[in-house]
Amino acid sequence: MPYHLSVRIDPNSGFCFGVIYAIQMAEDILDEQGYLYCLGDIVHNDEEVQRLEQRGLRIIDYEQFAALRDEAVLIRAHGEPPSTYQTALENRLTLIDASCPVVLKLQNRIKTSFDKKEKIFIYGKHGHAEVRGLLGQTSGEAVVFENIDELLHHELPPNITLYSQTTKSTDSFYRIKGELEQRGFQVNANDTICRQVSNRDKDLRKFALQYDQIVFVSGTKSSNGKVLYQVCKDTNPDTHFISKVEEISPDWFLPGQSVGICGATSTPMWLMEQVRDVLLAL
Repeated sequence: MPYHLSVRIDPNSGFCFGVIYAIQMAEDILDEQGYLYCLGDIVHNDEEVQRLEQRGLRIIDYEQFAALRDEAVLIRAHGEPPSTYQTALENRLTLIDASCPVVLKLQNRIKTSFDKKEKIFIYGKHGHAEVRGLLGQTSGEAVVFENIDELLHHELPPNITLYSQTTKSTDSFYRIKGELEQRGFQVNANDTICRQVSNRDKDLRKFALQYDQIVFVSGTKSSNGKVLYQVCKDTNPDTHFISKVEEISPDWFLPGQSVGICGATSTPMWLMEQVRDVLLAL
C-alpha cells in the first residue's frame, strides 16, 4: 500500500560555509592530481567521507602525518594546533589550509589571552578536532569542560576567561557565564559561537513544528548533529535519527503524513535528497 507522504527538505540544513569551502578545495585538487591527503575526517559524516575517498581523498591520522614527507596535506575546517604546522615544516609538507575563518579568529583570540597570562576555560567537547586546535594555542594549559558540573570540580581562580567551541549552544554558554557570576566569579566571556550554527536552533524549532514526522540526517560522530537532533526531538517527539537511507523504517509513518527532512552542518544535501526520494517512493 503506497504511503503518499508529503516530504520537504529544510532549506537551512546542510553544510555550513566552512565545510563547503574545505570540500570545494579538496575536490579542486582531486580533479588536478587524482589524490590528496587529509589530516582527520574532512567532515563528521561517513557517507560524504566515503564519497570523497572514492575520488582519491586519503584520510590520515597524526601518526601517518608525522611519517609523511614531501606531500600536500589538507587541513580541514576544524583547524589545527601549532604543533601540526611545526611538523609540516620539518617534513617538507605543503599544507592546504581550509581552516574555517570563524575557528581561526577564535584561535587567535585564545592565543592573545594566553599571552596575557589569563586563566582560560573552554566550553567544548574533550578530544574534538576543533578543541585540540584551541588547546594548542595555550600549550595545552587551558581547561576544557563539557558542562557546569565538570567546571565546578576544578579549582577556579577569581578571574575566569571563558571561551567556547564554535558549534556549542549560545544558550548553554550564557547559562554557564550566569552561574559563575552568581557564585561570585569575575567572568570575561568571549562569545565566539558561529551564528550560522547557533541560529539553526531557532530555525529548526520552527521547521520541526510544521510536520507530522521529522527525519534528522547526520553522521554519528557529529557533535553538532547530536545537539540539533535533540532540538528537533524536544520540539517534535516524532523525530527519527538516521545516518544513511538504509536506516529508514516504513513503520514510522502513516499514509498521507507530512515529513520534514533536516540535518547537521556536516550533512551533505545529496544525502538528504536521497532520503527524500526513498520516502516519496514508500
